[in-house]
This record gives sequence, C-alpha cells and structure tokens, in this order.
Amino acid sequence: MLGVDVDGVIALFGFDEPPQLPGARFELVDGMLHFISFAAGERLLRLAEVFDPVWVTGWERGIHRIEDLLDLPGWPYLTFGGAARFGSADWKLKPLGEYASGRPVAWIDDSLDELCYRWATEREEPTLLVETNSERGLEDVHVDALLGWARSLEADSAPAGDGA
Repeated sequence: MLGVDVDGVIALFGFDEPPQLPGARFELVDGMLHFISFAAGERLLRLAEVFDPVWVTGWERGIHRIEDLLDLPGWPYLTFGGAARFGSADWKLKPLGEYASGRPVAWIDDSLDELCYRWATEREEPTLLVETNSERGLEDVHVDALLGWARSLEADSAPAGDGA
C-alpha cells in the first residue's frame, strides 16, 4: 500500500520564487492558486503499477480535482473528521493505521514528525516513510527508493529455493 499526501508532494509551496521544475506550473484549483507538479503525477502512475495507492491528505473529497488535473485514476482517500492541521502529519496516523492494518505501507508526506516515525517503527508490518521537500515534491529519487523497497519486500516473501 502507498499513502500519498498532496501538499508538499504534488502541490508545492514554501518558496520565495517558484522553482524551475520541469512539468510544474500554477493552476487554479477550487478558486485557489496552487503550484502543481505534473511530474509528480507521472511518478505516482509509475508507483501505482507496484503499489495500491490511497490518498492520505486533508484534501479528502477535494482530491478528485487533483486527480482530474493530473489525469490520475480515482484512488481511495482517507477521512480525518476535521483533524487536519498544517505543519504536522500525526493527525493522519489513526486512519492510516486502520486502513493499512495487516499490510506493508509506504507513506509519502512532507510533514512527517517524530510521532509518525515512532508509529512506523512500532508497526508490526513493514513500513517506509518517504519525506519530501515541500518546494520540490515527489522526485525520481523517491520513486527509486519506493520501488527498491517494494522489490525487497517481494524478495523477502519469495519462497526459498530447494538448493538444486
């Protein structure tokens, strides 16, 4: 499973001048201007070939506007009952933990905090946290790390040979 945040992963922020990123531009989404990384959308499609994505973002139902903009399929999204807070991600832990129960999970977010890392180490299932820079979002290095992690899980679960 792959948990995906939007702000700081796809919708970039925190810069004085917009970064010169190929495939990123300002877009109007629900009346607000967002600097969107279309390259992140392409990278997510690559990851979706290996992972089962779920949106882990305060955008909740509003995520469909991002999916349409980036031509992404309609992935499930988690809800947080109004608990969203800017600058942290620990408010996502309970719904994410319930959704990912019994499964390995990788989670991409720009606001991972100490509680998130503790949660990841305490889970029984394999867990990988991938922290992005809010000014650059999801990059190829993150995709490579995620795909490598998925391959390592497959190798760990492959039946051992008979030695012949």
